[in-house]
Amino acid sequence: VVTSHGATLSVDSKTIPGLTAKASIVSHTIRLSGPIEEGDADKLRVILTRLKTTTPPTLDRPLATIELSSAGGDVYEGLKIGYLLREYSVASVVRARDLCLSACALAFLGGTGSRAGPIFVPSRSIDIGGQVGFHNFSLNTNSELVPEAKDARAGLIVGFSMARGGASALVRYATTMGIDMSFVASMLGRSPEQWEYIDRAQTFMALQVCPIGAKPPRQSPAATAANICNNATSGLSPVSPMQARQFTPREGKRYMLEHVQRNIENYSMKGPLVAQLKAALSSRDSQLIDAVYNDLRSAGIPLPKSLGPLFEVTGYLIGEYGLDCHVSFSRDEPDRFDVTLQGTEGAMKLFQSPPPACPGIFLYDKDDMLNPRR
Repeated sequence: VVTSHGATLSVDSKTIPGLTAKASIVSHTIRLSGPIEEGDADKLRVILTRLKTTTPPTLDRPLATIELSSAGGDVYEGLKIGYLLREYSVASVVRARDLCLSACALAFLGGTGSRAGPIFVPSRSIDIGGQVGFHNFSLNTNSELVPEAKDARAGLIVGFSMARGGASALVRYATTMGIDMSFVASMLGRSPEQWEYIDRAQTFMALQVCPIGAKPPRQSPAATAANICNNATSGLSPVSPMQARQFTPREGKRYMLEHVQRNIENYSMKGPLVAQLKAALSSRDSQLIDAVYNDLRSAGIPLPKSLGPLFEVTGYLIGEYGLDCHVSFSRDEPDRFDVTLQGTEGAMKLFQSPPPACPGIFLYDKDDMLNPRR
């Protein structure tokens, strides 16, 4: 336990037996509680450096998990802590009875599960009941870091300069953490007294946060397909389940291959896969359809992995052009799904992707309240 002025930091380490004596798994849980003040990031760095030195590295797992419980404090120190979580691959979590507000909420966004090359995988979770809230920062006029001003004009210049520096730091931090700039713009446009909490499904998705203990939605398969597609096309007007058309797995594969064939004909493409596709569609051999479908997916053609029935969801518009969404999911495990978007010019990237650790968040309507304020 590290205590002094500012936050209290404690570490709980457990060793889980592995398959062999040398394959034990070491789990570290750090708990940060109390006000975040200058110097707390340095205390945390000492702890993380020691853990990294003494813990064998494990692929696809964070070095540690940090539990955050703080009403906030120094915004720059919160950003420093967030950067440390990214640097050392530390997952962040807020437990059911805890609050994580202001500077703590910013630090929470640094939660990282692993790093694969230059790509960081976020790992941010909230137990249902835990509260994470953001607001615009404010200037502490009593701070020794605020320079004195000779008159009102000079004070205005000093305040503007410090506010601009704070906004710049937030934008740079959000970019590093992969946070949508619209969220930052919304936060900076509010007064410090206005708060935004991670409570609705859309906020969980936008900030790549996983809810722990959320009740799965009870809805029809068509509603599930519409929700997945509405979330994948975030920013476009959502459509209703009435615009979801269902195919059996066999029908779905043939339907998607017919899509591919039309695109190939438009571009006058040739080659062995083209001939194989034509032969498959002219036959009634299900095994041949499966083989060609899998070959085209392996070749990089954007076809949804067949996990169950296929749904085509239509009605999306980009200007005057239409966009179709195709999604396949397991009836038993609907959070296992694959989705593709098809525009007039061919396949398109998803407008929004679900958090890697909890793709099932896409099953909810964006306005569903997952974590009501207590």
